[in-house]
Amino acid sequence: MSDWMRPICLAGSEAGMPVAGQAHLRFDRVERIGHQRRDGTVATEALAAADLTRLTAPRQPLCGLTLDRPRIMGILNVTPDSFSDGGRHDDHDRAVAKAREMADVADILDIGGESTRPGAEDVEIEEEIRRTAPVIASLRAAGFTTPISIDTRKARVAEAALDAGADIVNDVSAFTYDPELAALVAERDVPVCLMHSRGDPATMQADPRYDDVLVEVLGSLAERIAFAEAQGVARHRIIVDPGIGFGKTQAHNLSLLRGVSAFHDFGLPVLLGASRKRFIGTIGGAAEALDRMPGSVAVALWGAAQGAQILRVHDVAETAQALRLWLAMARV
Repeated sequence: MSDWMRPICLAGSEAGMPVAGQAHLRFDRVERIGHQRRDGTVATEALAAADLTRLTAPRQPLCGLTLDRPRIMGILNVTPDSFSDGGRHDDHDRAVAKAREMADVADILDIGGESTRPGAEDVEIEEEIRRTAPVIASLRAAGFTTPISIDTRKARVAEAALDAGADIVNDVSAFTYDPELAALVAERDVPVCLMHSRGDPATMQADPRYDDVLVEVLGSLAERIAFAEAQGVARHRIIVDPGIGFGKTQAHNLSLLRGVSAFHDFGLPVLLGASRKRFIGTIGGAAEALDRMPGSVAVALWGAAQGAQILRVHDVAETAQALRLWLAMARV
């Protein structure tokens, strides 16, 4: 697809059509987007039936969770070196305790055993499995029912996590790091998040450049979706993520956030993960990642107002409280 449509989202309105089946969020016009080209807005009445269906249809439930409102994905990094919480939950018992605490509020838990922060080095497969699979197995053995996502680029790590009780695969490389991961996802018929990134974590922030970041990210994800489908992954199992902070400057991140509702043009759920990232600290005046909760909540609420169905966050309780208030005001 060379041209895209970005619904102009309206919260707390009865006008127009629902954004991806979300009754509290509607639109009555779209912006037409092409490479380095913005063709103004068009009323929904002028859209073809297939285009309107793609933008308005409810998304498939995710592990039993309806996506008619934003869902919170809580981040649990069982790593010694993640940029925000590295070393805080890399002990098995601490990780399990934190997961159980998050489960009181989060709709989904995302467990990762390899840092993908800028400059991070690869983790050996066996070490990544050692960090993640036992935590997942312990949670399931204890009766933990919250859906669990495994945050990995590697097929063997994902396989071990799924065997231990994980439900979702979250691949920041969108099957470019380990193409065998697509075959595993297809075989297991599990949901997968395909995130846009450019380069690997060690090099991705080395002067990233785009002519039109929004259109290029959309196009890249379209290619990765086509690859996934060619490998047997069912389209309705795919979630898309614009990859805030992965091979992007602050200006790129802001452009993607302004245009994030364009990702509804895939007809798929949209995940937004911007929690505690550097641009939040730069704009908000918070040098330390742990001090970026207020800015992270602000970005999460922006994502909710643009129809993102999954908000991936570190500060679960704070985001949930803010989201409850936002939804109370947005619903008519």
